[in-house]
Amino acid sequence: MFTVRIRKHERGLLFKRGDFVRLLAPGSYKRWRNLVIPGYELVDVVNTLATKFEHRFLDVLVREPTMAAALTVVDLADNQRALVWKDDRLAYVLAPGRHAFWKTEAKLVVEVFDVNAFRFEHNKLEAVVAHADARNHLEVVTVEPGFDVLVMLNGVLRERLTPGKHVFWKAAGNLRVASVDKREHTLDVAGQEIMTSDKVTLRVNLAVTYQVADALKATQTVADFSQSLYRESQLLLRAAVGTRTLDQLLSDKEAVGGEVRTAVAERARDFGVEVKSVGLKDIILPGEMKAILNQVIEAQKKAEADNIKRREETASARSQANTARLLSENPMLARIKELELIQQVLAGADVKFVFGGSDLTEQLRTLVTPKA
Repeated sequence: MFTVRIRKHERGLLFKRGDFVRLLAPGSYKRWRNLVIPGYELVDVVNTLATKFEHRFLDVLVREPTMAAALTVVDLADNQRALVWKDDRLAYVLAPGRHAFWKTEAKLVVEVFDVNAFRFEHNKLEAVVAHADARNHLEVVTVEPGFDVLVMLNGVLRERLTPGKHVFWKAAGNLRVASVDKREHTLDVAGQEIMTSDKVTLRVNLAVTYQVADALKATQTVADFSQSLYRESQLLLRAAVGTRTLDQLLSDKEAVGGEVRTAVAERARDFGVEVKSVGLKDIILPGEMKAILNQVIEAQKKAEADNIKRREETASARSQANTARLLSENPMLARIKELELIQQVLAGADVKFVFGGSDLTEQLRTLVTPKA
């Protein structure tokens, strides 16, 4: 014979000829050695500190009265999941099936949930989602401010989520989460080669500012609303530039931007996007066209400068003619002008004059005029 010792944190499962006989409590048991029939009697010692009881014959053992009294059995259907708390700490997240736990001194609490409820709510939500096994059963969605998040279940809109953390059961169906940024964005439409109506090829960069107005329409109408807006902007810009000459385009870029904005805004509304503004950022010309335009601009500026110079000369001549006419018609005014001229000529000079009885102006003229 030999002794089987079962400690306080253990239990013994006694099998004879492969059939379960009874549960052995802690203590010492003398058993016969299986010399004649090997494997006739077997004691399987298990550790109850593991809390969860796992055995290849679990489905048979839980039907035995002694085992049923020592175990807490959790039997979950396909639409059920369970949380097992041990001493107020989450120990297990259970999938469908039969599970058993030892009834020990530890405080054991089992919570069963129906996944068809779709949304998972719990007063210890953070502890649940932090558990490693929870990732296999729960979908965690964190919504930041400025975003519109749509939760689709089996292709049907189920919820629009507000900012915060939301948790859903994965087994509820085909779950899809679409996150749409509702903030204002600027889309840079890269330069594309466009030919104007006067056959000049150039590159135009466009900036489109937009904001999603209807998140559901933006996600269901088109595969990618941003790419759709980009493509529509390119096509409409090409149409607007192609109907104008280069001079018209350079002289009034705002008109082109306004025309494109009207057309893009109307198209964008079809997939839930509101266009705020459209503007031409850059108009890039080929190198030879730049040189030609520089020459044209230089000639224009030179012509403008010549016109301004001629206008000034004409105005000056007209002013002198008017002055001469006034002086000839008003001798006294001519006399005053002569005195002003004398004052300017002699300003700052230390000169003494002696005048006779002749005309003052003639005497001054003889003084200031150098002798030959």
